[in-house]
Amino acid sequence: MKRRDALKKLGLAAGFAITAPSIFSLLQSCTSAPTWMPTYFTEDEKEVVINLVDIILPKTEGTPSATEVNVPQFIDTYITEVLNAADQEAIRISFTAIIATLKPTAETAIRDITTAQYTALLDTNLLVKGDIDEDRLADPEALQPTKNEFLNHLKHLTITAYISSEEIGENVLMYDPVPTAYYCGDLQEISGGKSSSL
Repeated sequence: MKRRDALKKLGLAAGFAITAPSIFSLLQSCTSAPTWMPTYFTEDEKEVVINLVDIILPKTEGTPSATEVNVPQFIDTYITEVLNAADQEAIRISFTAIIATLKPTAETAIRDITTAQYTALLDTNLLVKGDIDEDRLADPEALQPTKNEFLNHLKHLTITAYISSEEIGENVLMYDPVPTAYYCGDLQEISGGKSSSL
């Protein structure tokens, strides 16, 4: 199988699975227990995910951070329960590359990595449309995702988990559990400028 087909398959599988109703139950089952024990992530991977998702979606005046709505727990559960063994192994290899990039020396503890270093990792490797992925350009047929592809996938999972969480759906977005009323008027005024959670 060619690299593009493999990546397309991974992307389509993830996209389909993430929108399936059963996936949303994964998010609701993620609780903020004081000591979260991941089922897939190693301790280093757990630390990296917690830091990255809070940079992707930090706490603001009106919204909680990604970790406050259990996004890392969702991603861990998603990888464990949805992805197959080959995809899990690809993610593990990608995490190893990310951790190696973050650590200035092999002896550096992951807990000593600063927020500035995580931000620099995202700024350098999370490309936007039109940017050239030098790693992919250097090896167009590689089956393993590049840092850019991996971090984009992580960003997508983070955003999807965040907006699908109960806290965001009910307390940040416009929420009407039984939308039976008919509203007439300016949509921005009626919704308060918020997107609908349903």
